[in-house]
Amino acid sequence: MYLKKRFMAAAIASALSVSTLSATATAGEVEVLHWWTSGGEAAAVSVLREMVEKEGHTWKDFAVAGGGGENTMTVLRARAVSGNPPSSAQIKGLEIQEWADLGFLANLEEVAKQEGWDDVLPPVVADIMKHYDYYVAVPVNVHRVNWMWVNPAALEKAGASVPTTLDELWETADKLKAAGIIPIAHGGQSWQDATVFESIALSAGGPEFFRKAFVEHDQDTLLSPQMETVFDQFRKAREYLDPGFPGRDWNIATSMVIKGEAGMQFMGDWAKGEFTAAGMEPGTDYLCLPFPGTEDAFAFNIDSLAMFMQRDADNVSAQQTMARLVLSPEFQETFNLNKGSIPVRLDQDMTPFDSCAKASMETFQSTSESGQGLVPSMAHGMSTTSAVQGAIYDVTTTFFNSSMSSQDAVRQLASAIRAAQ
Repeated sequence: MYLKKRFMAAAIASALSVSTLSATATAGEVEVLHWWTSGGEAAAVSVLREMVEKEGHTWKDFAVAGGGGENTMTVLRARAVSGNPPSSAQIKGLEIQEWADLGFLANLEEVAKQEGWDDVLPPVVADIMKHYDYYVAVPVNVHRVNWMWVNPAALEKAGASVPTTLDELWETADKLKAAGIIPIAHGGQSWQDATVFESIALSAGGPEFFRKAFVEHDQDTLLSPQMETVFDQFRKAREYLDPGFPGRDWNIATSMVIKGEAGMQFMGDWAKGEFTAAGMEPGTDYLCLPFPGTEDAFAFNIDSLAMFMQRDADNVSAQQTMARLVLSPEFQETFNLNKGSIPVRLDQDMTPFDSCAKASMETFQSTSESGQGLVPSMAHGMSTTSAVQGAIYDVTTTFFNSSMSSQDAVRQLASAIRAAQ
């Protein structure tokens, strides 16, 4: 507790000195730690670099490949503990709050007010970026997790229709299986299992059930008959996988749908990049649809850049400039066209985007306005701590690959979450 208070005191003192220094700052340097290393991602980040340099600042790229961000976090912890954190790091979800609690993150409220971030961001998104009511991070994009990717030619060959409910999903899967087509392309990795599990939970229980279970961790909800139904449906999905699914990477599963070897995949919108790279057109060569039963819901995964406190006034100026540019309509368009995600700004012009992105943005806007269907993804670290997420991973993957009953799974899930809190 003493260490935490000491960090917070330092944070307040540094924030005050930052606001004073930035008034006289000129050109500085931003060092950005991230794991955007694929072709499209690297191209998108290079645009931000060019924009920062055009403003007269210097960009120092610190890309760490592999591990889906795990390697990056290892490097960041080492740098922060040694007293030499980068200007900015790719962090998301509740980890932003954890770094802010320790006093490492800078106060971005001045630039946020100047740019009107509260007016263009959904409150649920803004809250994740804030600590004690001031911004410490800036969102880069929004991924919709509850997508279903379909090969229409495979469905036509099987005489199957596009499913819109869970019951219809299993009917379609049965027809694909009878036609010798793998119904569901899947990779047996814990995060992929959790991605399917949370889409089924959102479909079978609805957004409010989802929030109570995976945001609030309400024990009555976790132990409810509704959660047993979720596990029952999750087990049913296991019946429609091919024998080679264990350990398969998600993009290999996507390629199975692209080739027509499989009919469907349940994966976030980063899968769209694989279809695009294969020269396929949405609506014709492949279909992007909400997971059955979740048409009015949006499970989001947000990439964001947290800003670390800097001692040099020029570097503070460069950091604030980058924060402003990240949420600019120009960068939001370029980055998300490359990434397959959608802009986080609710007022973004979507004219250059494809039909999948436009449909995603429409649901993102409608659920943001209603406050009903917009939920943070559990599978992708937005709704809870890494400890709780890991506990959910363990139970769902064990259940999916064993003969555990749904009743036992529910009890284990509730117990594991309670222990991890």
